[in-house]
Amino acid sequence: MTEDERYMRMALEVARLGEGQTSPNPMVGALVVRDGHVVGQGAHLMAGTPHAEVHALRMAGDAALGATLYVTLEPCNHHGRTPPCTDAILATGVRRVVVATLDVDPRTAGLGVKRLQEAGIDVTVGVLEEEARELNRHFFHRVTTGRPYVIYKVAMTLSGHVAASNGHSQYVTGVEAREDVHRLRQVIPAIGVGVGTVLADNPELTARHLDTGVRRDRQPLRVVFDTRLRTPPTARLLAAPGRTLVLTSERMASSPAASRLAAQGDVRIVPVPERGGHLDLGAALAAIAAEGANALLLEGGPTIAAALLQDRLIDEVRVYVAPKLLASGLPALSGALTQSMAEAVSLHGVRTEWLGGDLVLTGRVQYREGV
Repeated sequence: MTEDERYMRMALEVARLGEGQTSPNPMVGALVVRDGHVVGQGAHLMAGTPHAEVHALRMAGDAALGATLYVTLEPCNHHGRTPPCTDAILATGVRRVVVATLDVDPRTAGLGVKRLQEAGIDVTVGVLEEEARELNRHFFHRVTTGRPYVIYKVAMTLSGHVAASNGHSQYVTGVEAREDVHRLRQVIPAIGVGVGTVLADNPELTARHLDTGVRRDRQPLRVVFDTRLRTPPTARLLAAPGRTLVLTSERMASSPAASRLAAQGDVRIVPVPERGGHLDLGAALAAIAAEGANALLLEGGPTIAAALLQDRLIDEVRVYVAPKLLASGLPALSGALTQSMAEAVSLHGVRTEWLGGDLVLTGRVQYREGV
């Protein structure tokens, strides 16, 4: 491992301090190194607050003069809620900047590095680039596609059921798996369900904070896909802490039912165009991205999951498989029938782990070309 790689790996670890708090911004870590010693470090912790480079340079103080700055993402070069990081870097006398990966935001992409180079700073790009891009895959996905990175989470029995035939589903998995779901809700900015899940389970869709590393007042944005606006005003998620977004058809968004829901608390009714009698799911996801969510944790139910999968809008799957068998029950996916294994969607880069007695499989969705 080279010296640059060693310090960049440290910067990537520092960047994770902002996990679950930076959306719609990326996670970024920075180190200031002088004469073989780390004299400053910082992470971007929340949108609207100073970026990682600023924290690291402030900690370094005068020691930044002639030092090397390691940063996991190209320093921004535009005015947003904070000034450009390139300004802060140039003001300190840093001699060299090492960048893991270029930004994809068109306001900065390549421009931050260009400005630093034009000012005479030695810039190296591409150190641990793959790891840096993986760290911010949700951010890169939203910026390049205009929609959040969608993770489909499902808990099912070994026989492939998410509930018994009468809808009873508490609980498919054990305590460890359920706690892991709350961990995901802590770090993913939005959580989505179809209206069928609201009617059947009446969930709160909140995160129980299992550690002290995450702000306890932070809750994910709750999203309900509800074409005909069947969400009842008494739904528990409407009264739970945090914001709720109800995506409905344009014709229902101005109905009396919409007014009743909007009066329940921090609830927004967002109109979405229809396609074939249902919400245009691409437009629905764009509306979620517009709320500042880099990623969406899709928790059900079977119908909305199948529809998103059919539209090639699910990016990752996390399946909790309980060692239980049901002779009959509700399937994990419910949609258009597939006729052959050739129509199956494959997962790649699959990882497995055990949480208590439950097996967890996580993989990226790989859609077949031309199918």
